[in-house]
Amino acid sequence: MARLGVNPARGKYSEYRPVRVTVVMLTYIPHLEGYFRDRFEVLKLSLASLHRNTSLPYDLFIFDNGSCPQVVDYLNQLQHNGDIQYLLLSAKNIGKIGALKVIFNAIPGELAAYSDDDILFYPGWLEAHLDILEKFPQVGMVSGVPVRNASKHAMQTLDRFRNEGTHGLTVVSERRIPDDWEWDWAVSTGRDPGQHLESTKNELDTVVKIDDLEAIAGANHFQFVAPKDVIVEALPNNWSGKLMGHMVELDEAVDNLGYLRLSTVQRVTRHIGNTISEELVNEVKAMDLTAATSFHGSARKQRHWLLAIPGMRRIIKALYDRLFNILHHI
Repeated sequence: MARLGVNPARGKYSEYRPVRVTVVMLTYIPHLEGYFRDRFEVLKLSLASLHRNTSLPYDLFIFDNGSCPQVVDYLNQLQHNGDIQYLLLSAKNIGKIGALKVIFNAIPGELAAYSDDDILFYPGWLEAHLDILEKFPQVGMVSGVPVRNASKHAMQTLDRFRNEGTHGLTVVSERRIPDDWEWDWAVSTGRDPGQHLESTKNELDTVVKIDDLEAIAGANHFQFVAPKDVIVEALPNNWSGKLMGHMVELDEAVDNLGYLRLSTVQRVTRHIGNTISEELVNEVKAMDLTAATSFHGSARKQRHWLLAIPGMRRIIKALYDRLFNILHHI
């Protein structure tokens, strides 16, 4: 068989070497309607805050889990501009755990700074994560915002360290996480903030300290920094096919492997949710990030009259979920 010349790459070497930290983001915006109406702007804001407020070297790795053409075009353009080092595009949604299995087996860095595509990054966020990861013993996950519910499970490793009297490690229970942060988290995750604060009003936070560095027990699976190998080992071997779920099981697997899950005592990242709240717009403006997105805030929306009917929210949500499932399988 004829051959034309010699491959010009033969005998050549790449000067590229991966940096220690790979920043990883999982994106999924299948359309720009309903629940996903503002999600494109949320993604843009998340990436803008990431680029603006990450001062340490990193490679950016994005796995798109079947987004619509507008989002894919945007990501392709960012990679063309040099803002994304690695971009994987899935033709369909393979589920969150499925995507994580692909991601964590593919990224080049020793450490993975993972986030969903609706996270706001504050200045110094990565440094704060690395301080905890490097100074506490046997750390498997570090998150940038403490959430009180995250300390309710996967705590056996901390209990073991406490019982063994690990040198220099102290653990106290006190009310440390501000209610304002808990309110914001409840709103961004679709919970009733008043009910959330009421249900957790008697709960204490577990504060861990070594030398002069403090952390709060528990990490959040929507955003964390972790040794890549820890997450690879903690992920399940099987493919469930579920679009969501199994994330608490990931937390528990990290704990069962003997690794601590901790969060910074300061809020260095923040969960945005599926829309940019009026309150968050002020923070966005303070960080001069509005130029990166066409979202500049809007007047507070009035509550729809349908939601005043008892039980209607639950009915509408069930109907929406059903319609989403139908559309997803078209």
